[in-house]
Amino acid sequence: MTSYSYASPLSGTSFRATETRTRLDALARFLDSAICVPGTNFRFGADALLNLIPAIGMLTSKGMSAYLIWEARRLGVPPGTLLRMVGNVGVDFAISAVPLVGWVGDVFYRSNLRNMALLRDHLDRVHPGPNIFQR
Repeated sequence: MTSYSYASPLSGTSFRATETRTRLDALARFLDSAICVPGTNFRFGADALLNLIPAIGMLTSKGMSAYLIWEARRLGVPPGTLLRMVGNVGVDFAISAVPLVGWVGDVFYRSNLRNMALLRDHLDRVHPGPNIFQR
């Protein structure tokens, strides 16, 4: 006797959503909290370090933030949530534009982690299922 099985189109979508969530979560952590100051709980990421390089660093870090928003749009995040995500990056951009003081503000305002929380909420509603990467 031969058994046939087929892959549900929904399972592939759920797997891709989980895979994308993991990749984008890693990007957000890299940008906002990758480095821990030894002996403290204080963390900062590549976003703050890149902003030390005038102009090019800020464009690079905000470009990676824009990629996170682009992926969220691709995953079907509603326009209202996308606007909130753009607003978070806009505030981060405004803070980063101020020399020296902007670097300190950039360490404390973590727009990518905020955006990832919004994306995670959307994916939990749209693609429920086992999420072994949840905090």
